[in-house]
Amino acid sequence: MADVLPLVEARLRTALGEPDARAAVTFLGTDRIEVLRFHEGDIVRYATLGMSAQPMTDPTAVIADPVKGPRVELVLSVRGGVADTDKVLRPLAVLAASPQVESVVVAPGASLDVGEPLWPGAPFTSVLVAEPGGLVEDLELDGPLDPVRFLPLLPMTPNEAAWKRVHGAQALQERWLNQGTDLRDPSRRSVPLE
Repeated sequence: MADVLPLVEARLRTALGEPDARAAVTFLGTDRIEVLRFHEGDIVRYATLGMSAQPMTDPTAVIADPVKGPRVELVLSVRGGVADTDKVLRPLAVLAASPQVESVVVAPGASLDVGEPLWPGAPFTSVLVAEPGGLVEDLELDGPLDPVRFLPLLPMTPNEAAWKRVHGAQALQERWLNQGTDLRDPSRRSVPLE
């Protein structure tokens, strides 16, 4: 079976251009995860590479299927020059390794928490996984493999994450939209939640 990661990297390069930096992290018992950094004007994008090497497995499955199952990579977009966002590389790699470490399936609407600021001084410790298809198109693979989906990550403050747990992802996204929230601002405050 062909290695999907060169195809994934080619799709990222087609959509986002040439990466200007990359870092690799390996956690005990997991495959290597790379994080690539891309610049587009004042926007910095960080994309994981390695999460889609294996399909995610339903934690209730008795046996993990080595072929079928959802495959994803994560993409975070922030405004550059405002904060030391390059320190997000390790937290992003932790999130990308979570399907292997915790047997979770990362899907749109999910919350992922790293338990510490995403970068030094960040008001965010978690992210909301958004719907794919806008920035990087799905990568179709030869059957029976599922396509690779590129899921945008939207940083959440602890208050927003708590509100989302009660009201749901859609309600939080509507709140952000109604308030004109700049979700790429690495130092933004929590949206009003009353």
